[in-house]
Amino acid sequence: MIQHKYILQLVVLLYAVYFIGLFIPIAKFGIVPRTTHGLIGIFTAPFLHSGIRHLLSNTVPLITLLIILNTVYPTKTVAVFLFITITGGLLVWIFGRNANHIGASGLIYGLVAFLVVNGILEKKYIPIFISIAVGAVYGGLLWGIFPSVRSYISWEGHLFGAVAGVLIAFLLKNGKTNIPL
Repeated sequence: MIQHKYILQLVVLLYAVYFIGLFIPIAKFGIVPRTTHGLIGIFTAPFLHSGIRHLLSNTVPLITLLIILNTVYPTKTVAVFLFITITGGLLVWIFGRNANHIGASGLIYGLVAFLVVNGILEKKYIPIFISIAVGAVYGGLLWGIFPSVRSYISWEGHLFGAVAGVLIAFLLKNGKTNIPL
């Protein structure tokens, strides 16, 4: 189990990166599909945001979902976080449209998908309750996985984050804590 203080430190890091970005143009280091320089974005994109509104809209869901994940599935937290970040980012890099994809929302979509699907797969009362609660609170996110008229929103990041969340739920099925790759 990672301590909750690390989740808060992650959020502080997000804000520190945002404020650094006000002085240094680091937002360009997002995922730029099918480019060599865009590969770095697989690891950096969740930490980069286009503005304070973008960052603020990701903060509460990210904290909430990471605390739920770490409280209910403490041995799976690190694997889920890393798998969603890397696999979701790689899928955006391979299949995303030509744009600079940034933000933590792909991770958020992945966490929602993991928590919903994993609860169903475990077939136990508390995980099922978590699935229902997360689905009820964040179910509206479903619309974010489809192309939008707002071209500045990375629906691909949302979609592939969710796909990665579903994949890791199946890979860690039945209490496994390591990824069988």
